[in-house]
Amino acid sequence: MKIGIFDPYLDSLSGGEKYMITLAQCLSKDNVVTVFWNNAEDLENVAKRFSLDISKIRLQNNIFSQDYQLLKRLLESSRYDRIIILSDGSIPFVFSRKLLVHFQQPFPQIKISLKTQFKKMRVDHFFCNSFFTKSFIDKEFGINSQVIYPPVEPVVKKNKKQNVILHVGRFRARNIDSGDYKKQGVMIGVFKKMVERGLKGWKLILAVGLQDEDKPKFEKLKENAKDYPIEFLINLNKADLHKAYSTSKIYWHASGFGENLDENPELAEHFGISTVEAMGAGVVPVVINAGGQKEIVENGEDGYLWDSLEDLINKTNSLVEDNKLWEKISEKAIQKSRKFSGDRFCKEIKNIIEQ
Repeated sequence: MKIGIFDPYLDSLSGGEKYMITLAQCLSKDNVVTVFWNNAEDLENVAKRFSLDISKIRLQNNIFSQDYQLLKRLLESSRYDRIIILSDGSIPFVFSRKLLVHFQQPFPQIKISLKTQFKKMRVDHFFCNSFFTKSFIDKEFGINSQVIYPPVEPVVKKNKKQNVILHVGRFRARNIDSGDYKKQGVMIGVFKKMVERGLKGWKLILAVGLQDEDKPKFEKLKENAKDYPIEFLINLNKADLHKAYSTSKIYWHASGFGENLDENPELAEHFGISTVEAMGAGVVPVVINAGGQKEIVENGEDGYLWDSLEDLINKTNSLVEDNKLWEKISEKAIQKSRKFSGDRFCKEIKNIIEQ
């Protein structure tokens, strides 16, 4: 089967790109898979960042570029049995035998035109990364999409645990209209307050994905953490990131805090890959009760969900002060993480391709 894949954010090195190129990797084992993109280096960077095998994946000029003529795109797309796209809120018009559209986030401000309604009729399968995303996409587009959770590989817990609270996330997101999308500044403020209230012997580590254009604003974030036991790890490779997971005890996530998520659901975490990665390494999640996090963590069983900053502090302190409680929840977190394996993902993707 000849399959084409398009991701409009391929140069952003985010979880969505891991999803799409892992999808391509899975399908390339038994099919001829082509990624539509003009810059080979971007694809190589995604493969390197997430340790993906792209050796069987072909690269072709981006037929979805604005510079590509419509008739030429239609002719080229007709040569494919399946085309799979990550939607930026739009639906392309193509002549492939089947079209599959994936959504990674809600698009609450989108207006569905008659043209979009017509193009929607050409889509054979819609699928989302979480039930959180699905709840908005189905309403916005008038569809009944399938949920296929992202693939999350287990992190082997080899190193001795230390008194570390860890957060993993990009510093900024170019396609999200928020200066502090991951709320790293909020978490720094909470940790500083805990230290001022007497927390000793613990460290906050923020493992941050950082791009050159964001460095000036990032320096201001670092300045706010000065003189506190707060450490920043920048653009870690896979091995070093796994080491950070395997040595940490508690995982924090706060995307969506303080936002009106009914009006701007895109500001919440749409799934939470880093939360699952942390759980796989036995790191107990203490994450915001919003977005896709609620589908990952069962409060009080394999982690904690919090609704306010004081709630975050109290639930974190319960783990700090009771190591037996931490050990119990840590083991359950490991077990829960196995639900999101890469093998499960590949099987589900292959099933929808063969329909």
